Amino acid sequence: MKIGELAKQAGCSVETVRYYEREGLLPHPERGANNYRSYGTSHLESLRFIRNCRALEMTLEEIRTLMHVRLDSERDCSEVNAILDAHIAHVTERIDSLRSLQRQLVALRGMCRHVRPQKSCAILRELISTQDLAPGAEHPGRGCVPGTHGGCAKTHGH
Repeated sequence: MKIGELAKQAGCSVETVRYYEREGLLPHPERGANNYRSYGTSHLESLRFIRNCRALEMTLEEIRTLMHVRLDSERDCSEVNAILDAHIAHVTERIDSLRSLQRQLVALRGMCRHVRPQKSCAILRELISTQDLAPGAEHPGRGCVPGTHGGCAKTHGH
C-alpha cells in the first residue's frame, strides 16, 4: 500500500508516518519499480503500536525500547513491565502535581468572592506579589516530570 493509504488506515497523517520513519520507529518501506514506497501489514501494525503508545503519552525512547522487545521473540517481558512501572510512576507524579496546582488555583479564586473594580482584585494583587505562589513557580512547565510527556518543555512526536 502507498503512504496515504497506510496513514488513513492507521488514523494519522502522511507527515506523521514520515516523522516516525525519520525517528527510526517505523522501518523504511521497500520501493517498487515505479519508485513509490510500498508499505505492508507489518508497517500498519507497527504504526498502530506506536500510535497506541503515544496515546498513552509514552516517550519516543520508551516506544523505541518496547518496539525492540516486541520484535525480539527471545526476550521476556520484564523490560516491558519496568517501562510501564516507570511510566505509571511518572503519571502519578504528574497527577499529584496537577492536584497541587488545582488546590492553588481554587485558593487563588477564593480570594475574590464578589465582583469589584480591578484595582481591588485580590487575585490580581496576589499574582503580582513578590512571593512565589508555590515552589518552582518561576519555572514554566512546573508540574511536568522532567524527561516525560506532553505538556512539558519538549513535545515528543505527533
